[in-house]
Amino acid sequence: MDGSGKSIFTMHRRKKLTVADSWRVFEGEVDECSRRKKLSKRPVCYVKKHMMSINSNVLAYVYYGGASSNKRYAYTVEGSYANRSCKVLDESRRVVAEIKRKKAAIGGVSFGVEVFLLIVHPSFDAAFAMALVLLLDQMFS
Repeated sequence: MDGSGKSIFTMHRRKKLTVADSWRVFEGEVDECSRRKKLSKRPVCYVKKHMMSINSNVLAYVYYGGASSNKRYAYTVEGSYANRSCKVLDESRRVVAEIKRKKAAIGGVSFGVEVFLLIVHPSFDAAFAMALVLLLDQMFS
């Protein structure tokens, strides 16, 4: 939500019987009723949880346009959400956003896993980066 309480993005989990979980992200407020009646806007993107393989640290793929039908993802999320150590990479594998655990400036003080830094590079939308954090929390918590 923005400062006045309006939704910036709405996220809906797809309820298909598939192995991998997936979510659609809409701009603004989209309720369940209007989404079912197809009155809403097209999704901004589609986020698919990657099924872990032994040699991969990919957590999720982000596709533009609301579907992964073109099989070409716009971003990948790599790392470990449990450790709050993730990177969002664009198609060129450049880091556009990072999640890092917050470290105490004074020794002996430790923060829990819910206290982390979200570092967003200038070319990436900060609101979209926060939406990805919320989706990762849904996927891995």
